[in-house]
Amino acid sequence: MSTHELYTDLPGDPLWQVPASGAARFSWEYDEGRERLLALYRKGKDKQWDGATRIDWGLEVDPYDPLGTPDEAMSLYGTPYWAKLSDRDKGDLRRHYASWQFSQFLHGEQGAMVCAARIVESVPDLDAKFYSATQTMDEARHAEIYSRFLHEKIGMLYPINDNLQSLLGDTLRDSRWDMPYLGMQVLIEGLALAAFGMIRDTTDKPLPKQILAYIMQDEARHVAFGRMALRDYYKQLTDTELREREEFVIEGCYLMRDRLRGTEVLENFGIPKPEAEALSEQSEFLRLFRKLLFSRIVPCVKDIGLWGERLQKAYLDMGVYDLGDSNLDLLMAQDEEIAEQLDRERFAAEEAERVAEVESAIEEGAAQ
Repeated sequence: MSTHELYTDLPGDPLWQVPASGAARFSWEYDEGRERLLALYRKGKDKQWDGATRIDWGLEVDPYDPLGTPDEAMSLYGTPYWAKLSDRDKGDLRRHYASWQFSQFLHGEQGAMVCAARIVESVPDLDAKFYSATQTMDEARHAEIYSRFLHEKIGMLYPINDNLQSLLGDTLRDSRWDMPYLGMQVLIEGLALAAFGMIRDTTDKPLPKQILAYIMQDEARHVAFGRMALRDYYKQLTDTELREREEFVIEGCYLMRDRLRGTEVLENFGIPKPEAEALSEQSEFLRLFRKLLFSRIVPCVKDIGLWGERLQKAYLDMGVYDLGDSNLDLLMAQDEEIAEQLDRERFAAEEAERVAEVESAIEEGAAQ
């Protein structure tokens, strides 16, 4: 079935073209590189995996409760609208919200793939080109997995959110080679990682938990790469150049905080846009969720050296300033360990099942 047949609203032109600017840079220095980045490159090669085989696609998913979302997490909960919904309507609402979330993940991963390819083209250092090449493959795998989940398990897609598309377009149009790092690796993927983590840690559904845990294992490397590359580069910039990048971060953070709320879902349930925005703003769960979305972004921004007075004031205004002291390395290590632990549990259980089957077959053969 064509993807266009599954969209809640047609996204318009099926091909979005973003005019490219900036130089493609070649490096003739093949002998030396930063050991930290080369170590990430080696790890990126070693950790490649196939989403068709590592993930258990045979697991059943109820499209009307794909994530096990509790009532309290729904933005309509406790409103007159919620009281009027039947159980079937609530299932439809859960399906739409899961579709919206995973559709934005899918579109963001395609954007990450394009940005990683742009980094290969434009970054001046060969060690960074090497790693970005492995990341491009990672992002392709992630887009493939999210697409399959939406097509086969939920059967519905949402177009890319206008504001996510705007931020992605601004990132790709900028001719400065570090902007795909900053816009995608720090802002868009930082926000996505926090959203992935919240669902991974709260869902009781095994398939989405697998998908998110394994994708986050890759993303832990990507964040480390962006931090290393930008931290080294931003030490060389002037105060004016740093302020320009801080302005980009401020604008992007406000855009994501105020606009990525899933109001498109409520509009599809007949609620006018202004009211849908007000309901999303009033939701206690979404208010907490929006703050936690910055748990990966704020410490990363501080770590790479963008921590000027105006940026700090913006984070105070958003109520996320205190996240700057979060231990990003610990969060990334936990992402790696959760995926490894999930593998150990899954494959230990599968091995136990195989042993039981063999023992049963032996017993049946002995009894004949």
